[in-house]
Amino acid sequence: MQRSIDRILTTHVGSLIRPLNILEAMMHKTLGEPVDEAQFQKAITQGVADVVAKQAEIGIDIPSDGEISKPSFHNYVVERLGGLAKQPPEEKGPYYARLSDEFPGFMQQYNAMYKTMWMAPELDADKVREAISVPLPRCKVVAPITYVGQEALQTDLDNYKAALAGNDFVEAFMPSATPARDDADAGEVYESESAYLYALADAMHEEYKAIVDAGFIVQLDLGLPARNQVLPGNPNPTPEDLRRASERQVEAYNHALRDIPEDRVRYHMCWGSMNTPHTTDVPLREVVDIILKIKAQAYVIEGANPRHEHEWMVWKDVKLPEGKILVPGVISHQTNVVEHPELVAWRIKNYASVLGRENIIAGTDCGFSQGWNMARVHPEVQWAKLSALVEGAALASKDLWS
Repeated sequence: MQRSIDRILTTHVGSLIRPLNILEAMMHKTLGEPVDEAQFQKAITQGVADVVAKQAEIGIDIPSDGEISKPSFHNYVVERLGGLAKQPPEEKGPYYARLSDEFPGFMQQYNAMYKTMWMAPELDADKVREAISVPLPRCKVVAPITYVGQEALQTDLDNYKAALAGNDFVEAFMPSATPARDDADAGEVYESESAYLYALADAMHEEYKAIVDAGFIVQLDLGLPARNQVLPGNPNPTPEDLRRASERQVEAYNHALRDIPEDRVRYHMCWGSMNTPHTTDVPLREVVDIILKIKAQAYVIEGANPRHEHEWMVWKDVKLPEGKILVPGVISHQTNVVEHPELVAWRIKNYASVLGRENIIAGTDCGFSQGWNMARVHPEVQWAKLSALVEGAALASKDLWS
């Protein structure tokens, strides 16, 4: 993995807003309406090429494929795992239960707004609302978990390789989901939650290894249970419950990463992409030791979110292990306000002051669109923010290497 040897390198978390024709096709698919699959795949190939070219134009050093082919980051993997059967959706309590307890009026309004969130005005607004309202299916484990997504993964890798050709990047990464699914009933096949978790790890190992073998860095991308503060069957876990669950997941992550060199792995710690109060986020200081146990060279964390911006100071007391890299978010994905490059540079220099400039790569807090219907900012603002990231990194580099 490349380091910031003579300047601060730039990257982001992975997901970018999908092109209009892909959004429309994904909307129709969500509604169960027919889509010309050949044209859809052609649009994805072109969409990846365009999004990679735009990152090159802006000056991002370490790009992704934008997750253009994935209708939803967390749920794309359902199609790539054998042994899961979709079940009819059921009414569930609020996902962010503690936030709903603390801010009931806000969360009610937020959830209603989410159903009518920003979306490309060229799309049929009624259809968008209908598609967004379609509940995600539950999953049930009906057979041993296997990886069956080889064809879809190879298409992603081929599209990405073709898009990168002729562009001058430092290197490239591809996000992949962690081996953790808390929305599936596994009791009839696996005797314990741990056995199920390790079966998922064995399956996802195949995807991680294929990404690395193709020449890319793999980014494991999902929060630990300490982020949601809700566990399966335990809506009000204690801090000790959350810590134990997080440690079990890290053990499974490392099992999934076996035989994969650490310098080809990044891990993104997600506190949630939503623009909610974030008052229930677990402080970095309480989980940093668990995060550092993950066998990755780089750790991607939030640093622009006002709930976490001060946490660069955690690294005054916590030593980043030798050879590791921190990728702090110095750009927020949660607001349409574009950060001033001087603010970006200041945030970078704060981290460099406690970790060393060569141990920092400048990034974003989270992805700009974790699903087709989750554009957190307007596309124009997305690219303006990434431009500010590059400009801010250049300003910081000028000071740090002056």
